Amino acid sequence: MHCTHSPTTATFPSLSSYHHPFKALISKRHHFSPSYSTLIPHLSLTHKTLRPTIRCTASDGAGAADTGDWHKWLPKNFFAPEKVLKSISGATSSPICQYISSPSTFLHSVDPRIKLAWLVTLVIVPARAHILMRGGLVVYLALLSVWILPRRVWMDQLGRVALLSGILFIMLGLGADGVPPAVQSRTPPPSLMGLPNLPASLEGYSYLIMKFGPLQLTRKGLSVATTSASLTFTIFQSASLCLATTTPEQLAFALQWFLLPLAHFGAPVAEVILTLLLSLRFINMVFDEVRIVALGIVSRRINWQQLTVVETIDIFFTYIRRIFKNLFGHAEQITQAMNVRGFRGDSKSHKIYFSSESSTPMANIVSLSCLVGLMGAAAFSEYVLV
Repeated sequence: MHCTHSPTTATFPSLSSYHHPFKALISKRHHFSPSYSTLIPHLSLTHKTLRPTIRCTASDGAGAADTGDWHKWLPKNFFAPEKVLKSISGATSSPICQYISSPSTFLHSVDPRIKLAWLVTLVIVPARAHILMRGGLVVYLALLSVWILPRRVWMDQLGRVALLSGILFIMLGLGADGVPPAVQSRTPPPSLMGLPNLPASLEGYSYLIMKFGPLQLTRKGLSVATTSASLTFTIFQSASLCLATTTPEQLAFALQWFLLPLAHFGAPVAEVILTLLLSLRFINMVFDEVRIVALGIVSRRINWQQLTVVETIDIFFTYIRRIFKNLFGHAEQITQAMNVRGFRGDSKSHKIYFSSESSTPMANIVSLSCLVGLMGAAAFSEYVLV
């Protein structure tokens, strides 16, 4: 049997599983015989058939989820510059050191020295009291903030302080004693030493409270978490209440009254009081400048999408530079005002006029009674609540 002189196409059966099988073009000059060939055939392989093609499509099956729009679930513009500046301007709208003169409340008429005693007590009590006392102090300060502060102020402050305390509680509760130790105890079990096993507790005591996969909440972790979270909440919120209801002059007078005995031992009480008074006046300016400059950038309606990363960073550096420039300008104005009023560097010879407002005796008696009751309850809880 003979074939024509036209080229023939041969398909190899062993490579038939591919979508594009290899093809060989066999060319010869004369005749082709199935049993004999005078020329060595030439194989021409095209390189396009060696490129694999992968196509992925979303499955529409009953048991598979539709993932065609998975990119829509990714957060977009999470760290957008405009959102950062708006959050900065909103966070400084109600600083914790701002004095609120109106409306006048019960804490406004309490003596500032009693307020400082309350602050010191609220720092010591959560570290030594029972867990129920810590929770009671947190609830008491939250209710007092709702009663004393305006609605816009306490909603902003309580939300931020509660969020910070909650994060500390979760991290310390699961991290203080959460991961079990990988070291195995070297003490052999009682059965190998011929001793009876220890009986289980009759009261149902358990060191492990809760387990979250590899993490666990133990009694030690709960104690550390509640102490840190309650102490953080107490310090921030009590300081906010004190500064919101007390003028800087009243706080300086109260601190001078407590530090006055140390002046006989050479302590620079006058310098400390003057520094405190200037700091309380200057912190309000810091909050105002941070807020005003951030609002100034936001109000310019900058198209952040058209800016490069370097240009965005340059705007933030300009923002920080403007804040420091304005603060240095305020500090120079304060220095000039003090020089005009006769200050020459000696705090002892410079007369400081404190606030002449007097407190109410009934408010002082009630506040002192509550302070003594709190200290007694904290000491009594160490023996009763175990």
